[in-house]
Amino acid sequence: MGPNRPHHPVSRALHWLVAVLVFGQIALGWWMLSIPKSPPGLRADWFNLHKSIGLTVAALMIARLAWRLRHRPAPLPQGMPAWQRQAAGANHALLYVLLILQPAWGYLGSSFTRYPIRYFGVTLPKWGWDSPALKDLFSAAHLGTAWLLAALIALHVAAALKHKLIDRDGVFERMWRSPLPPAIASPKPGHLRSPRISDR
Repeated sequence: MGPNRPHHPVSRALHWLVAVLVFGQIALGWWMLSIPKSPPGLRADWFNLHKSIGLTVAALMIARLAWRLRHRPAPLPQGMPAWQRQAAGANHALLYVLLILQPAWGYLGSSFTRYPIRYFGVTLPKWGWDSPALKDLFSAAHLGTAWLLAALIALHVAAALKHKLIDRDGVFERMWRSPLPPAIASPKPGHLRSPRISDR
């Protein structure tokens, strides 16, 4: 198949699963900051949910990276300017790195508090200690990475829409869905069905 062959179904499933979780994390992350600290428990429950989803995203991204290394996607269209192909490669690489680092910063920040970390209700082993300085350091890294991720995701979405609405080069469809098989999408003239009387 040519350059516009679709991504593997596993690649597409991982991409959209991570996308949904990340957009949910962005919304949840900003909203939960407004939850009052009293009564106790409610805020902690939402924070632990945020941490749980974040660790899941990190695991999925590691799985995506391992899968991508063994299943290389088709190259981008040759008609794309070189700078756009380089920018796309850099954007993807940074998204992979930051979507692993972002949950790591959050996990490390939580490890240096007196509070336990629960993964969907299961308390994880505690190895850190209560250190406000380290907690603040990793929290600052977590926040800074969040802003950088938001910018990269906005750029990624804008580029995808450009491929779909302006370039119409099939790049968007490679991740969106599988195209029809060639025999169905464009049947050969010799294989066209002759019209029947009932069709007229």
